[in-house]
Amino acid sequence: MPIKNIYKAHAALLGANLIYGVNYIVAKGIMPDKIGASAFVFIRLFFGTILFWVIKSFIKEKVASKDMLRIVACGLLGAAANQLLFFNGLSLTSPIDASIIMTSTPVLVLIFSFIFLKEKITRNKALGSAIAGIGAVFLIWYGNNAGGTSSFLGNLFIFLNASSYGLYLVIVKPLMKKYHAITIISWVFLYGFIFMLPFGLGDFITTDFTAFNLNTYLVIAFVVIFTTFLAYLFNIYALNYVSPSVNSSYIYLQPAISFIMVSMYAYILMQDQYYKDINIIKILSCLMVVSGVYLISKTPKKLV
Repeated sequence: MPIKNIYKAHAALLGANLIYGVNYIVAKGIMPDKIGASAFVFIRLFFGTILFWVIKSFIKEKVASKDMLRIVACGLLGAAANQLLFFNGLSLTSPIDASIIMTSTPVLVLIFSFIFLKEKITRNKALGSAIAGIGAVFLIWYGNNAGGTSSFLGNLFIFLNASSYGLYLVIVKPLMKKYHAITIISWVFLYGFIFMLPFGLGDFITTDFTAFNLNTYLVIAFVVIFTTFLAYLFNIYALNYVSPSVNSSYIYLQPAISFIMVSMYAYILMQDQYYKDINIIKILSCLMVVSGVYLISKTPKKLV
């Protein structure tokens, strides 16, 4: 495999995680005051599905019937459950908490890869998983005792989202070897939209769109175009050339970006609700999770 493809894959992962890092506070800024989390997911999956199928129309490729059940599972885990849990969790908790808990994804990918792909768990990976897991669980438990916008339920939803996304990364990998990335993501979004309908349609219908202002529409546009379309495209492109564990290891960039964004909102833009979102407990939890992920990614392994 040409080395330039590996570099492109890593550049795509960097871009995707920069977008995700910014998304925590940008998306939370309009939930739930302007729009409910499930209604936001409805918009995200609706437009995301349209965008991907427009591109798919130029790719004449059919999916074998034997692979369709796996794609349905990817739609459930990687689009519907992933986005519903994430946005509902983010609407209830701090962007800092959400970004830290999401960095447990590599640990979950490691566990699922061991179960489904028979990847070996080395001593470094086991130690890293334990350290990161303790940091994530402690932060979830700390949610109700923390100041700012933290909450236990929101943190729990984010962890369940990380679990869903981690399993998605593992089960989608074999499909990447057989089909074009656009083919896979188009079907994933279509099935994800179908699974999401019972949860999001009612909230979407009752949304008061007359209360939207320019900022609301700009945030929705950012989430649809960048967080949904481009970030998913970057991730699924990268999976053609790197393993699920390498893909998920980039997630440790997100807390750093989230810390910077929350600090700007709190101390530059004077958003009072974020003043208490950064404290020593969260910083220590973040260090534990990132250290654990570092140990996992430090283990010698091939990139492909």
